[in-house]
Amino acid sequence: MNRRNVIKSGLAGAAAFAAGSQVGFAKEAKKKKHNFSFCLNTSTIMRQNLGLMGEIETAAKVGYNGIEIWMRTLQQYLKDGGKTADVRKKAEDLGIVIEDSIGFAAWIVDNDEERGKAMDQIKMEMDLLAQIGCKRIAAPPFGATNPPDIDLRKAAERFHEVCELGKEMGVLPQLELWGFSHNLHLFGETLFVAAESGHPDAVILPDVYHLRRGGSPFEALEMINSSKIQMFHMNDYPGSTPKADLTDGMRVLPGDGDAPFGEILNTLNDKGVPIVLSLEIFNEDVWKMDASEAAALGLKKMKEVVAKAIA
Repeated sequence: MNRRNVIKSGLAGAAAFAAGSQVGFAKEAKKKKHNFSFCLNTSTIMRQNLGLMGEIETAAKVGYNGIEIWMRTLQQYLKDGGKTADVRKKAEDLGIVIEDSIGFAAWIVDNDEERGKAMDQIKMEMDLLAQIGCKRIAAPPFGATNPPDIDLRKAAERFHEVCELGKEMGVLPQLELWGFSHNLHLFGETLFVAAESGHPDAVILPDVYHLRRGGSPFEALEMINSSKIQMFHMNDYPGSTPKADLTDGMRVLPGDGDAPFGEILNTLNDKGVPIVLSLEIFNEDVWKMDASEAAALGLKKMKEVVAKAIA
């Protein structure tokens, strides 16, 4: 092959590579731009009183990928004669994932007897959740929202025990910060407890409202990498209201307040791992709506802020 043919061959190869690259880029452009799935925390439609099965059906019908249930709703369903196997089948048939459960056990408190009862409670709840195929359970600082201070090193030891129980039961506890709480209202405190627990399964469940209410900067989310945040509670807040005056009832739908979702969602998305965005609000106006309409509006709002942030 002479030099001219070599050049022609090289140019042809380069052209083919360029064409192939353009096809590759086109395919890449069509790929999903974010790592989020969308979940409904049933607090959002709590006052519509649909019951557990109705909540699952509603979330699936309007297009959520997952649902975050409340333990008391599951327990009421079982008290009324329902079966865990039917809950699991309902979710599987509808193609919706039961991502998490909101429960209230005083695992963090100093009182040994109270804490022992809380661990029994968590074990019982985890057993029920495993039966319905629920992956996780929230572990907020319930019982320690008022003074005195809880020693964070002791809190870390106690969370290690909860994580060990979760490993045994097959349900992952998520350490949740509460912005209004005396203990674990700061992201840094929550991060300390998770880190010092020394447990490989330790994860944190943050929340837009609670980060704002507790006074932590949203930049704090950058301090956690990889899969240590598996879920994130979505809501919004009025920026004109002082942080200390915010209440649960002031939570609004994403995009209806002043939360910096561009910063928040890009920080989460840059972690490069799947993260479940779960809509959790306690809004009277939303509770007055038809449940399906409220759930659909919430999903639309979440997708809009994600699309705007992850351009």
